[in-house]
Formats: sequence, structure tokens, C-alpha cells
Amino acid sequence: MKVLMFGWEFPPHIAGGLGTACHGLTKGLAKHDVEILFVMPSASGDEDQSAVKIVNASDVPFTQTWSDMQTFLNKVDFLRVSSNLVPYIDPQLYSEYGSEIKRSEYEQFKVKYGAKYKFSGKYGANLMEEVASYAMVAATIASENTFDVIHAHDWLTYAAGIAAKRISGKPLVIHVHATSFDRGSADNIDTRVFEIERMGMLEADKVITVSNLTRNIVINKYGIDPSKVITVHNAVDFNEFQQVDVRRGVEDKIVTFLGRITFQKGPEYFIEAAAKVLKRMPNARFVMAGNGDLMNRSIRRVAKLGIADRFHFTGFLRGADVKKMFSYSDVYVMPSVSEPFGISPLEAMKSNVPTIISKQSGVAEVLKYAIKVDFWDIDAMADAMYGLLAYPGLSEMSIRCGVEEVNALKWENAALKIKDVYSMAIAGE
Repeated sequence: MKVLMFGWEFPPHIAGGLGTACHGLTKGLAKHDVEILFVMPSASGDEDQSAVKIVNASDVPFTQTWSDMQTFLNKVDFLRVSSNLVPYIDPQLYSEYGSEIKRSEYEQFKVKYGAKYKFSGKYGANLMEEVASYAMVAATIASENTFDVIHAHDWLTYAAGIAAKRISGKPLVIHVHATSFDRGSADNIDTRVFEIERMGMLEADKVITVSNLTRNIVINKYGIDPSKVITVHNAVDFNEFQQVDVRRGVEDKIVTFLGRITFQKGPEYFIEAAAKVLKRMPNARFVMAGNGDLMNRSIRRVAKLGIADRFHFTGFLRGADVKKMFSYSDVYVMPSVSEPFGISPLEAMKSNVPTIISKQSGVAEVLKYAIKVDFWDIDAMADAMYGLLAYPGLSEMSIRCGVEEVNALKWENAALKIKDVYSMAIAGE
């Protein structure tokens, strides 16, 4: 089976969990004899291609085998995108349809036909232009390669997936790693992003969601037929996250938050719970590893609570630094307000770190030995932190059972389920 897969990032150059998930999934699929052509906007050349063949969209010219450009444009309805976007955290993207927009896209296409677009592959101010150009490149790639099914990861690649489907006639599977309702409050979503996401879901032959939590959102908020929405939980690449030996500079217990410092991830609840723990255990330390739009506000709140000498902000961590952080940690906390899945708790548990997660996360569906609390219940969160820090028996049981639990959550198993989804899409089931 051959798959044309569209992503936006791939290790070692990642900005979040999406690239990590793509890496683990593709390695799992390779074990089931699935051949993957993985397209990304800008490849650096040092990506792991042991399980995939990576296509750098920046090296692909806008060319087609059609007799004329108008035929090509009639085949694919492109998105027109403009204005700025907050990188990664709060995406804003919109589509406008109509004859005037179509004429505008035709003029743009005439200029770019035969040329190459240099993608940054980032989540910067020109992201919308890159998303539109990525769709055009996707059509070129689809016309020049043979494959059985198309797989598009998250909303940034939905337009590319749709373009590839319309050019090739092959079935499209989209993978929903997050929705607009995970990036903001339920009553204040960006309707333009919502429409893009819904378009991708409607066009797809099958929709994969990373949790039942996300599946329910796709069905109830986007109005998608439940029969084509299938949950496949994420996993963790054990080869990438083994505990490493480190030497601490302090004897204090360390509690870690690792993720984007944004509303979705619940950093402010972590800070409030930490302040409560310090009243009972003043020798504890708390680490907030990551960055985001709430970074400055979080720093100010820590200072106002008078716990700055017990709190550490590391900035964004990746690769070996993440492994080291887990090795330093006595407790890991993921207090997310809304988390479609959440791979980091699996990585923490595999690294022998007792873990606390919010009930409002997809990963809570598959973990029994992580302590679960409501994100807003800072008293329960503080009690859980204190319990794991103060009672060695509780911590040891959490570590032992947690490792056994995550050992069963392999990408190889998740990949087999996704291969079955491909087969259903190809068969039209």
C-alpha cells in the first residue's frame, strides 16, 4: 500500500506534538508494509527517512500536465488566504469563494506557473500564503506520483489533501489532531478556521481523531457523519524517550509542566496549585518548560504569589533537553483545559515519572495509572502533587504501573488501525 501523506513538520525540527506524532506513526506504518511519501513545506535534509521518503515542497515547481492552466484551476478550488496569523497557538485562516476570487487566483497562478515557492515551514506571518501555495504544490505532486490513498495531518494540510484528491481521484483521509474548540474557548472560536476545518472533514472519505473526546467534537460541532469518523489513540516512540542519568544540583523535589504556555494547556492552574503545595512543602521546586502567549503573565503571577525563588521558566525544550527534564522530575503535570490527546504524559510515564493529567484530555481515555483531576480544581491538583512528593509508596506504585501501561501503547498498534482505515477508504466502505 502506498500513501501520499501531507504534514507540516517532522523531527528534529518541530514546534509541538504534531511532528512527533507524524514521526511515530510513519515508523509504525512502515512495519506494516506501508510505503509513505511524506510531503512537508520545507525539509532541512537531516530528517529521519528510515520509514518515509520526504518530499521538500520548496523543491517542487508549480507545473502541471494539463493542456492549459484554466483546466487545472477548474479542477481544484484553491483557498485565497491573507492577513496575519498568530504562530501555532491561535491560527486564523479563511476562504472566500466566487468568480472574483477565482479570477484572482488564476492571475496568481499564471505568475507562479513553472516557478518554485520557497516555504519557510514555520508558523509565521506569511503562513496563509504558504498554506495556499502548499495546496498548489500538492496538486503537482499528486499528478506526478502513484499512490493508493492520501493522508493529511491537521488543518494546515487540509487544502493540500483536497487538491491532491481532486487531481488524482484517490480517497482522502484527514487526521484531526486538534480543532478550533481546543485552541480557544467554546464560545469564542475563529469561525474562519472552523470553516476550513469543516471543509476538510466534509471532503474526506474518512476522518481519524486522536481521541473520543475529539471525535465527539467533530460529530457534534462540525456536523460530520459519525460513520466516517474513527478514533485512533496516539502512542509514544519508546526509542526516543528513554530515561537518562543526570546529576541534580539540588536535593529538592521537582514538579514539571512541559508544553506551550497558552490558555489551552492550563499553565495558570499549575501555578495556583504550586503555590498551595509550597505552603505545605516549602522545599519543592516547580519548572515550567515551554513558551507561549501567557509566558509574561505567568511570570508576573509567580512573582505576585511570592514563589519566584521556587519557580523556573526554561523556555521551549526539544529532543535531549526534554529527556533531561523528565529525568530531573519527580512529578509531571498536564493541567490542560482542552487537550485532544496529549503525548507528553506517555513520555513522562515511560521515563519513570509519576503523572497527573486533567480529565479534559484525550489521553485520560487510555491511562489508568495517571492521577486525573479537573483542570480547574487546583485543590485536587495540589493534593495530588503533594501526595506523590510526600509518600514514596504512592510514587513508586505510580511509576511501576505507569511504565507497564504505556508499554502497551505502541505506534505499531496504532498504525495497524490506521492501515485498516486506509483499506476502508480505498474500498469505499
